[in-house]
Amino acid sequence: MAVLSDTDRATVWAEFMRTFPPGETCTIVKADLRAAVNAVDQWVSDNASAFNTALPLPARTSLTASQKARLLEWVVSRRYLVGV
Repeated sequence: MAVLSDTDRATVWAEFMRTFPPGETCTIVKADLRAAVNAVDQWVSDNASAFNTALPLPARTSLTASQKARLLEWVVSRRYLVGV
């Protein structure tokens, strides 16, 4: 799997900074946050096949790549929201 383009990574970085919840702080500098964005993108790329393999049949073969990505996004977001 390919990683995001530099422009897309910059968009993620900017949107992440722009959407900080009120009162939440971040103690790293922008360059370190950008390095974190790059690392997360690389991790997703490196582990895409492991994620796909973890899905049970028939989801693994029936869901599109976009649907699988949305499913992952929803589960990760819910885990964050409920504190898991």
